[in-house]
Amino acid sequence: MKHQSRQENLIYLIVWGLLFAAPLLSLYVRTVNDPMLTFDWTEVFLVWRKFAVFLLLFVLHNVFLAPLLVHQNRRTLYFSIVAAVLVAFTIYQCSSRPDRPRGHRPPSHIVEVEGHRPPPPPDKHRPDMPPPIVGEHDILAIVVLLLMFGANLGTKYYFRSRRDHQKLLNLEKQNLEQQLEYLRYQINPHFFMNTLNNIHALVDIDPAKAQETIVELSKMMRFVLYEGDKDGVPLTRELDFIRTYIKLMQLRYTDKVRIDLDLPAEVPDKTIPPLMLIPFIENAFKHGVSYKQESFIEVKISLEDERLRFSCRNSKADVPNQEKGGVGLANVRKRLNLLYEHNYALRIQDNPDVYTVELTIPLS
Repeated sequence: MKHQSRQENLIYLIVWGLLFAAPLLSLYVRTVNDPMLTFDWTEVFLVWRKFAVFLLLFVLHNVFLAPLLVHQNRRTLYFSIVAAVLVAFTIYQCSSRPDRPRGHRPPSHIVEVEGHRPPPPPDKHRPDMPPPIVGEHDILAIVVLLLMFGANLGTKYYFRSRRDHQKLLNLEKQNLEQQLEYLRYQINPHFFMNTLNNIHALVDIDPAKAQETIVELSKMMRFVLYEGDKDGVPLTRELDFIRTYIKLMQLRYTDKVRIDLDLPAEVPDKTIPPLMLIPFIENAFKHGVSYKQESFIEVKISLEDERLRFSCRNSKADVPNQEKGGVGLANVRKRLNLLYEHNYALRIQDNPDVYTVELTIPLS
């Protein structure tokens, strides 16, 4: 805000500096082109004196009057004061005109001879008639003053709109960060609760594997704690996280559950928002796996044209798992909208037997 205020004041300083420099440059050019002329400061001071009146009124309008309308929206007070200023300026302008004499007498060389008055000179106005109250120069000065006030208002409205736009951008950015933070913390507790349930199921079946699973879980927790709050993480780390997650989930199921994971062999040095794909995989385990019938989950990730293509297909169990937690797809879509706006593609097919999610996002 202070930076924009400095820009506004700098514009005013440049404009008024050029105006006050104009008579100097004009007189200098004339004296250079005409050797008979001499540089006379009296002429410059005369122009500067007229400019000083406009400068004083500009400062009054810029500092006191314009804020009434632009920032306080006090229109009645603003227009009332401006009207009073215009009246006072008109009176000053007309009274200070050099062609308006204080008294009016017939010139001394004009005399009456035998009651005969000489015919008036062929001038536009008779010499014994006073000039009009408001002359052409007065009207021009008033118009210039009105244009000056209008330009000052336009400049202030322009910088005000810039400040309002910057405030809006800052608020949107702050709101975006808060919403993303909320969605991240919505993901993490649900995921760890499901993973701990997996470890709990392994303790009685295979204690050694349960210990190994705890080590894997600690790696995943380290990733979430130190990488989960970042805007982007290396793609290799995110894929490792997905690989470990599916490995831990496989420990709970028998051969009746077919789980296929297809990840790219070569991964470029790109980044991706952390924990972006896990909600879809978690949703597949929650709704697509059954302990009573054969089921499957197929996860495939491919890279092409600087974009990541994610596909997750799962069977639909007659009785889905009763595990609590998980992130609703509405929240996932909301996070995608916040991060990518329209630069992503999410396609969901909910068929009677198969549920398919296809997501394409850009890589950075």
